[in-house]
Amino acid sequence: MTVTQGLIAGVLLLFALVIYTFWPDDVSASQREKTRLDYLLERKDQLYENLRDLSFEYRAGKYPEEDFQVQRAQLENETAQLLAEIDHLQQV
Repeated sequence: MTVTQGLIAGVLLLFALVIYTFWPDDVSASQREKTRLDYLLERKDQLYENLRDLSFEYRAGKYPEEDFQVQRAQLENETAQLLAEIDHLQQV
């Protein structure tokens, strides 16, 4: 094999590897547009986790009683509104 043939083979192999590495898969089939309901369900999980964390930190002594009650009330109100919207969207 000559030097020129080796260079051509190397360039072709490099080209094939780059194409193989960066060629997009069927991305449109694996991803879909998030709906409002999907977003709300994710937000619900996040709010529940925040409530659990807040309770844990309060029991650990990181929050005074007044701050805990205010934070908890805000999170519970937001969760109630979110659950009402989720119920409405699921009924439609």
